[in-house]
Amino acid sequence: MTLDIITSDALSPLTHGFFTRKGGASSGVYAGLNCGTGSKDQAELVQINRDRVAQAMGVGKDQLCGVYQVHSPDVVVLDSPIEGDKPHADAVVTATPGLALTILTADCQPILFADPSAGVIGAAHAGWKGAITGVIDATVAAMVKLGATPEGITAVIGPTISRDAYEVGPEFQDTFIAQDPGHDRFFTPGKGDRVQFDLPAFGLHCLNAAGVDRAHWVGHCTYSDPERFYSYRRSCHREEPDYGRLISAIRL
Repeated sequence: MTLDIITSDALSPLTHGFFTRKGGASSGVYAGLNCGTGSKDQAELVQINRDRVAQAMGVGKDQLCGVYQVHSPDVVVLDSPIEGDKPHADAVVTATPGLALTILTADCQPILFADPSAGVIGAAHAGWKGAITGVIDATVAAMVKLGATPEGITAVIGPTISRDAYEVGPEFQDTFIAQDPGHDRFFTPGKGDRVQFDLPAFGLHCLNAAGVDRAHWVGHCTYSDPERFYSYRRSCHREEPDYGRLISAIRL
């Protein structure tokens, strides 16, 4: 089956993609292109899926470079494929051609970065916790150390949970407002004491604050489109035993 890959003209001509769940070998709740090695899916099927992604990216399977994501602001700088255990971090950057930087998500924001003129790329996993603690700013800073400039960077937020599907409690909102009262604008009233959080709008705010003006969200909500995307929150609401992980990738 043909893979379904969302791309952005803004990242052209670099090879990149926000891969949907279509075109994979997994079945059941993982049906499709589950690339999550941390899921309970059959390991051999996950590897088949990852091999298909590597082929689509034009690299060997060892050149798919990801990290052990922990909702942190930590960034890893790579100049060669990762050997052994994956480092605990939530973003990767490189100036080395041939490496495909990858991020796994299932509602959180996958963000792909590129400064083509400087030959520097990045990929970040930015859920609410990573975003509020600085993973986006840290990714930009790491790229700058490799020769990029904030004004030269383009960043694209891939499929993520949208405001209409992201209901949270007042204590969640309080965490953001305690950091900056202006963060109140990313919340809208919900039912009762609940509020709706606009994660991609917050991600764009963080990108702009880091000096990246060329940034946008592709506009796809993971929660509301089960045919194309995995969603952690949707799996919880459906009381499913586990969920698949989407992969996003970029290479020089």
